[in-house]
Amino acid sequence: MNYSLKQLKIFIAVARYGSFSRTGEVIGLSQSAISHSIKELESEMGVRLLDRTTREVALTDAGRRLANRVEPLLDELHAMLLDTRSFGTEQNGRVRIASSQTISAHLMPQCIASGEEKFPDIQILLRDQTQQLVLNSVRNAEVDFGIVIDPGYSTDLDTEVILHEPFLLLCHQDNPFAAMKEVPWLALNNARLVLQDYSSGSRQLIDKAMADFSVKTQVVQEIGHPATLFPMVEAGIGISVLPALALPLPSGSRLAVRPLVPEVNRALMLVKRKNRSLTPAARAIWEVVKHQAQVLTDKRKIYGLNLDS
Repeated sequence: MNYSLKQLKIFIAVARYGSFSRTGEVIGLSQSAISHSIKELESEMGVRLLDRTTREVALTDAGRRLANRVEPLLDELHAMLLDTRSFGTEQNGRVRIASSQTISAHLMPQCIASGEEKFPDIQILLRDQTQQLVLNSVRNAEVDFGIVIDPGYSTDLDTEVILHEPFLLLCHQDNPFAAMKEVPWLALNNARLVLQDYSSGSRQLIDKAMADFSVKTQVVQEIGHPATLFPMVEAGIGISVLPALALPLPSGSRLAVRPLVPEVNRALMLVKRKNRSLTPAARAIWEVVKHQAQVLTDKRKIYGLNLDS
């Protein structure tokens, strides 16, 4: 059956007002257009819906039966469409975000505080996870979006870079590297390293930098939580490579951080499922995270950071 929503709306209007002329005045169509629409609908239905006289239009039994059923459905559809349009501009509800541990500790507190201040009707819920679990949460629609280190090309994810930051050398303040203004990657040859394990998105990037500069090292400890790097290095177990976002150093520590040259950066990205729209609330918080990443870059001046602070 090939009928249109417009034909049904015209039919209900005629049923309501009882004449083509009055219906035309209300809905802004000519009597001939209304008559043509009703005839097409009757043709498709295979039944007469209206009895026409020179003075009035009356519903047939079939027309009355149809009007009684269709009118509340059209009212419900109209209400649903208004609700959907309203939803498209609402900035309330819950927004679920997943991010890895360093990002959760050093970027997300500012994002959550700013988001709640700007959008008090939005509740922001954070999942603190390893990189791979963040990606899994995004793919499985367990969160609205995630914040990750560049995961590389993916056919099922959309990404947007929000921050670039350099990798730095972490060592004990008595280490010879601490006396240097900057440390070449090549100087790390044969060094003992304490690094995060491969659940971190940074590890693959560090390995690649080592390979690119033909640096051979001994990884003596692989740890899961980034905060564990500091006491490990302070205890003299080895040196480490960490992203600038992991700073500042713990208060009172006997540690030093130096730039590694040539500079190697990692990219932080917002990530969501490909071809899936964010809710208005999630889009609002997405923009908050982007803004706070820029504020962090400007505030800490990552590329000219006071590395001993």
